[in-house]
Formats: sequence, structure tokens, C-alpha cells
Amino acid sequence: MNRKIELQEIDPVDIYGVNNKLFDLFASHFPKVKAVARGSEITLVGAAADLDSFEVRFDTLRRLRATKPALTEYDVESLFEGDSAPRNPEEGQVDLSEGNEHIIVYSNEGRAIRARTKNQKKLVREYYKNDLLFAVGPAGTGKTYTAIALAVRALKNREVKRLILTRPAVEAGERLGFLPGDLKDKLDPYLQPLYDALQDMIPGKKLQSFMEDGVIQIAPLAYMRGRTLDHAFVILDEAQNTSLNQLKMFLTRMGADSKFIVTGDMTQIDLPHKEDSGLARSIELVQSIKGISVIEFGREDIVRHPLVTKIVDAFEKA
Repeated sequence: MNRKIELQEIDPVDIYGVNNKLFDLFASHFPKVKAVARGSEITLVGAAADLDSFEVRFDTLRRLRATKPALTEYDVESLFEGDSAPRNPEEGQVDLSEGNEHIIVYSNEGRAIRARTKNQKKLVREYYKNDLLFAVGPAGTGKTYTAIALAVRALKNREVKRLILTRPAVEAGERLGFLPGDLKDKLDPYLQPLYDALQDMIPGKKLQSFMEDGVIQIAPLAYMRGRTLDHAFVILDEAQNTSLNQLKMFLTRMGADSKFIVTGDMTQIDLPHKEDSGLARSIELVQSIKGISVIEFGREDIVRHPLVTKIVDAFEKA
């Protein structure tokens, strides 16, 4: 049986990818269908049931393309993860509202890393619309992990040339000076949560290579001064421990074709005086600017052990 699909009001390259790379990947999931894409027309040959399945998934891919600037190999693969994508029983279509489009990237073990909660999904949506995002809320809500997953995805898809992760080196009750080793050894404990997330998503040797080549940089906030960060995905973590001037310094590092995400938790300020934190004031000053979005995470977004939510509640009441 023969069938044709016409692409209307869309550039075929947006669906096919460069040199038909995305289309070939998509078609590889239908070994019983012969699919040929030429210009705005796709010709299919196969059994009716196989062609129906091809069209349903391809329509999903087209609708997904309409929600974001560009498709990637991860988007294509996400349509076929298991065969567990929820379907609309009346139309037989994959439900994009709760389905695989929330996959951001895959872990080293092949596990899908996805936006799981309402505000994690909002962070992903706002990322595609804005160049600067603030993600604020309590511990365990996945703010930093989701941001790093977006950064790794952007790096793998060559949307950016560099990935830069930074934190203020502020002591949470400990004394930096008493830690053993040189400056790097003293600072590494502050940056370890960022290493942990990256090690989930990038193989060890590749990560080491990226860091040696400067493709991925992890450094204290003070190291950002004087730099212009072009073609980079930059994440500032633990921003509640920065002053207003430090945040201004960081935000003004933004260069051409860059994405910035600032994460923080106003209940975990480790500065000597909590009023010294510049995060809340910075958000007030810039949140009305076009291209900037603020996502406020809540207790309902906590994805750690169930006890974490109760712990957060107990401390907030105290």
C-alpha cells in the first residue's frame, strides 16, 4: 500500500534535520515501512497498520516541533521510549501534555531524565522563550538538576559552545580555611553537587575531556568577574548567598547567544546577615523585563525522599 504525507506551512528541514538525519532516525523505528522524503512530500510504502502508526507518530513530531525552536535526536527518540507514551484512546495519538516531550536528556545508563513536576515542566517551557531564568524555591525541588539537564542537552545539540556552572563559595557553618589542600581542593566541596549532576549525564572520560578543554567549566562566582560569556549556557547555583552587587556582576556577564539560569532558596541563606542576600531584590528589579522569567518552586515540587517535604514544613513553621 502507498501513501503520501504533505508538509504544509513548515520548512522540511525543520522536520527532516540536516541531511535528513532526524527523518532517517525517525524512519528507522518503522523497519516494515519504506519511507522516502523529497522536498515537502513523504512517500510511504507498507501495510496499512504500519502506515497508520507511522502517521500518528509523525503527526506527534510535527506538533512537538511547533512548541520549540528546533527538534533534536533526543526529541525523536523520546517518541519511542518503550512503547509507554500515553495515548488519546479516541484519536490514537500520543498525548504530548503528559508524555515523552518532558524528557530533557538521557543519563549515562540510558535512563530518561525528564521534567517531573509542574514547575520543572514550567522551567523547561520558559527556557525556550527566555534567555535569563530565575528558579527559586526549597531544597529538593530539582531546580539545579533540571537546569543542568537543559544545559547538557544544549551542549550535546551544539546550541552552545560552553557550559559554565558557578556557585558563591560561602560557608554553611564550616570554615573554608580549615579545609586541607590548595585553593582548588578547598573550593571543590562547594562545587561537588554540580559535578554530581554532570556525572549522571556525561560519561566520565568525556566529562574529563570537556573540562580539560574548557568546554565545561565549574568555578566559584568570583572567577566570573571581568568575563563576557558568549555562546554559553551559564548556571549560577545557590544565588541566595550572593549580594546585590555580585548578582549584578554575574548578570552583566551575559554575551551573545547565551542562556543564563539562576537558582536559589531564600530559606537557606548562609551569609552572616540574611538581609545581605541580593537574590530577592534582583528578581524585583528585573522580572518585568522581556526575555526574563521567574519560576517559583514550592513544596509540591520536592522530588527527594518523602520525609524531605515534612522536614521543610517543620523548619518553615519554626
